[in-house]
Amino acid sequence: MSSVVTLVRASSLAETPYAYAATAPAGSRLIFLAGACPLNDDGTTAAPGDYGAQAARCIETLKGALAVAGASLTDVISTRVLVASTAQADLVTAWDVVHAAFGSHDVPSTLLGVTVLGYDDQLVEIEAIAAVAGE
Repeated sequence: MSSVVTLVRASSLAETPYAYAATAPAGSRLIFLAGACPLNDDGTTAAPGDYGAQAARCIETLKGALAVAGASLTDVISTRVLVASTAQADLVTAWDVVHAAFGSHDVPSTLLGVTVLGYDDQLVEIEAIAAVAGE
C-alpha cells in the first residue's frame, strides 16, 4: 500500500536534505511513536560511545514499532533526532545514518543536541509521528 504522506518542498527557501513540511489527508490514522532508543533485545544499550551505530539501532527499533502499528518508514510524517552531545560533528554522524535510512522519503526533521538521555550510555534517540490510511 502506498503512503498517504505528502512531503512538501520549498524551493523558495534554503536547500535542505529534508522536506520543509509534510501533510496527511483528513481521516488518516496518526501514529505517535515513543522515542526509539538504541537498546539490544536484552535491554542493554547498544554500541556505547558510537553515535552512528546507536542511530542505526534506533532506526531498527523505529522500524519494529512502526511495523507493529501497521506502518513503515515511508509513512513517517516527521522526526526529532536527539543526540547527547554538544559537538556538531556527533549530531551530523547520527543524522547521516537517519537520513540514509529514510532515503528519498526525507521527512521534516529536527536535529537536537541534548545533555543526557534516559538509558546508561545512550547517545541517540529518534521520535517520530506517522500517518496511514484511516480504518
